[in-house]
Amino acid sequence: MLNSTSKHILHCALLFGLLILFEVFSGGIKVNQSSFVIVDPWEQYGTLPTIVLYLLRVLTFLTLPQVLFNFFGLVIYNAFPEKVILKGSPLLAPFICIRIVTRGDYSELVKTNVLRNMNTCLDTGLENFLIEVVTDKPIGLPKHRRTREIVVPKEYKTKTGAMFKARALQYCLEDTVNVLNNNDWVVHLDEETLLTENSVRGIINFVLDGKHPFGQGLITYANENVVNWLTTLADSFRVSDDMGKLRLQFKMFHKPFFSWKGSYVVTQVHAEKAVSFDNGIDGSVAEDCFFAMRAYAQGYTFNFIEGEMYEKSPFTLTDFLQQRKRWLQGILLVVRSAAIPLRNKVLLAISLCSWITMPLSTSNMVLAALYPIPCPNAIDFVCAFIAGFNIYMYVFGVIKSFSLYRFGLVKFLACVLGALCTIPINVVIENVAVIWGLVGKKNKFYVVQKDVRALVTV
Repeated sequence: MLNSTSKHILHCALLFGLLILFEVFSGGIKVNQSSFVIVDPWEQYGTLPTIVLYLLRVLTFLTLPQVLFNFFGLVIYNAFPEKVILKGSPLLAPFICIRIVTRGDYSELVKTNVLRNMNTCLDTGLENFLIEVVTDKPIGLPKHRRTREIVVPKEYKTKTGAMFKARALQYCLEDTVNVLNNNDWVVHLDEETLLTENSVRGIINFVLDGKHPFGQGLITYANENVVNWLTTLADSFRVSDDMGKLRLQFKMFHKPFFSWKGSYVVTQVHAEKAVSFDNGIDGSVAEDCFFAMRAYAQGYTFNFIEGEMYEKSPFTLTDFLQQRKRWLQGILLVVRSAAIPLRNKVLLAISLCSWITMPLSTSNMVLAALYPIPCPNAIDFVCAFIAGFNIYMYVFGVIKSFSLYRFGLVKFLACVLGALCTIPINVVIENVAVIWGLVGKKNKFYVVQKDVRALVTV
């Protein structure tokens, strides 16, 4: 079996090999005369169409910052780290509260996962912990000295009128509800998120180190039983995003330039209180993004946590679409908010612009083939690099998510091919999400189906 260093070297070789091939075949690297566009677009297409074609080509560069972060994150740091080794005794770790927020619609799922996560912590040797379930509706969590159910009163209102998950998280920080000390830590999970022993060890190392009040790690989606292969393979891109962009911004810069996810969030209590989830409507749809940007503006630092957690991708394409739409609308509210200084959200704003203009970028892929235009070699090279690397993101996500030894070579290669085949579908869904997100109401919080058992009817 290959060790982690060998796997990383092979991954880098595959990445550079595919990039070179893509550059050559797409014309990013000119190898012969046929690679050059010899048409005069101003004469053949006219002035206005030519200007439009060049503007569409320039839009490609909006994705360059996050592409570069993903590229260097996947190359500089070992993409296949070994099992996390504890750097200190779990008995010496500060108190950790694992906090799960739910509406209360999937009570059986929550209770099952609470038990599983508790056993995972105990198997890892963690003793000083509590699991809190914060819910809008009572779920009947069994009484246990390591669990606590917090029901958010219907009449509870924050000072700024925070809604949805942000409202529930802020309720936990109220003096009459909070039982944690300022030096304790909180691990925020979604109701379907499962801890692994690797992630628990990573969290223990992070809190024992104590240099950064905020941290986050990798989440994968192809674990145990896969409910929807299409959405799971499409989410392989998110796995690469965690190992690339997220890891680089936290390990090298310790700043959330592009924000972070809403689960596998580790915070120190005093810092969480100072930043607060009470951020009005703007901070209620993508509360995780607003929180990260606000913490960044206040000068707090972040770090990447080793060890992965498990989640499942949306069970239906409708949920997949709704999820993307909410993310876009929430990030749009964050970027537009005057509460976040511009200097702290520049890269996030550029990333959002690349997402919003995705329908135009998609049309450019078609128009570039039908109406070729001559560009400087550097522009062609960068455009090909962006396209080729984004395709590799799906390949790496599958390699990272699916085990060759568990699936076998044939099924493993089928998963890689399947992920590539989902790209056109994913592009269509993302385009629909952009249009729907821009024209739809911005203050809704859609919750996707979480419990596979609810899909079964008898």
